Amino acid sequence: MSHTIIFMDVDGTLCDDTGRVPESAAMAIKAARKNGHLVYLCTGRSKSELNEEIMSIGFDGLIGAGGGYVESNGEVLSHLKFEKETMLDLIDFLDENGVAYYLESNDGLFSSKNCVSTMNEIVFSDIDQASEDYQSLRSTLDVFCSYLTEKNDSIDYSTINKVSFINNQVPFGVVQEKFGTEFNVMRSTVPVFGKNSGEIVLKGIHKGVAITQLLEHLNEEVSRTMAYGDAHNDIEMFELVNVGVAMGNASEDLKKIADDLTTAHNQDGIYQSFKKYQLI
Repeated sequence: MSHTIIFMDVDGTLCDDTGRVPESAAMAIKAARKNGHLVYLCTGRSKSELNEEIMSIGFDGLIGAGGGYVESNGEVLSHLKFEKETMLDLIDFLDENGVAYYLESNDGLFSSKNCVSTMNEIVFSDIDQASEDYQSLRSTLDVFCSYLTEKNDSIDYSTINKVSFINNQVPFGVVQEKFGTEFNVMRSTVPVFGKNSGEIVLKGIHKGVAITQLLEHLNEEVSRTMAYGDAHNDIEMFELVNVGVAMGNASEDLKKIADDLTTAHNQDGIYQSFKKYQLI
């Protein structure tokens, strides 16, 4: 039986706006793997951000940190990290400008002192506390914040593979101008964090590069690949794979280069597309 290698983004693709995995998406992935297809997570999240709800679905491996970490069947193929001195310089700039952030590594998520308060300020600034949206976001953010450890002197800064900044202090462009030459600085893939929040990764790292590395390891052809995504950090992934499927809630830039569209993440988009392509 021929098989397909599927690369699955997380936020806005596998997970809905509240960070939950729709039951239909989990069911589709399990069924596809049972049919002999390979399914890899391909996400901007670092490994320590992937909770039990996601990982209990079962995957053949993962690409994390926007391409900085690659794992297949429990074997780590690559893990690219910031140099310690570079990381300390970056942190100094964020601290001096009052920009909240959390440092991502496979060991955990390490936050600035103002990170949780800034998240709350940005996420809930325009939401009625009596609304269903507030209750869903409140629950989701509380769970995420439980994964954060406030930064302290015991952190090993040589293990950091990504920085996420939660920003309502300076325009995104200021951070991008400061670090865009040395690193890839992109807007946050979590819309509720606001337009001035973003992510910083090492130069030259993106999902497409990581997929190429993984396919070489598996000795597989691009012609067998599919990918599902919703945001700008999925563009390189779509440019590489054979079939790129954009979610109904995807950005217009991604939809323009997608080979196909499905419904939104919370409208059984993954399940419907898996059925369409006879993966299940």
